[in-house]
Amino acid sequence: MKEDSSRTAIKIATTAVFTALVCVVTLVFIVGVPATNGYFNIGETMIYIAALSFGPYVGAFAGGVGAAIADLIAAPIFSPGTLVIKGCEGAIVGFLNKKMFKQASGWRIWSILLGVIVGVLLASVGSVYLRNADIYWGIPPPLAPTFTISIPVEAWYLLGGIVTLSIALSSFRLEAQSGRAMLSILIGGLEMVLGYFLYELLVLGKTLAIVEIAANIVQILVGLIVAIPITRIILRRLPQLES
Repeated sequence: MKEDSSRTAIKIATTAVFTALVCVVTLVFIVGVPATNGYFNIGETMIYIAALSFGPYVGAFAGGVGAAIADLIAAPIFSPGTLVIKGCEGAIVGFLNKKMFKQASGWRIWSILLGVIVGVLLASVGSVYLRNADIYWGIPPPLAPTFTISIPVEAWYLLGGIVTLSIALSSFRLEAQSGRAMLSILIGGLEMVLGYFLYELLVLGKTLAIVEIAANIVQILVGLIVAIPITRIILRRLPQLES
């Protein structure tokens, strides 16, 4: 009984810490997306680390609540949607990695398929809607662009191809544990992309909701690149978390 109470206390403390980390990391680097009044951030890194290391419950609470609190500061209209969307994202990543893909085979094929989807989405949305990107940097985002960059169509096609190829190569190079983590992140991340698109379009009435798809895909990729190696370090030091 005492051991169970100790585990519960540790889990509550861990959840609280990661909730705070998700909020802080979300706010530490913000690039506004004026078409939707949303913003690019790197909070996915902490959501994925929490979900991969500590499972779906910690990932769901830290992702949903931590990111929603950040939205209350930076973009309040997104906070209700974020609570659900990023909560589901953390739960999906944690559940798939800890439960569904634990003994699953064929994850490489699914990773390559999702890599193609991510690359095509990034290339198509970027090449059509983000040839000239106004960058709004700050909290809250300034009224005038901090700076503007021009990105040719060919660069978006090249970027989409690089993303697809990188995910495909990683599928064959990564060990099973990290590969399944990558697949879990891609599935959870695509839920986030779809969730925000529908929320912005149907709830907020943003007709240019599709513009934010590219920014959200980049959030997935940044989170994936950072979270997997950090999670490997955590699990090596705390192997009991895998059980």
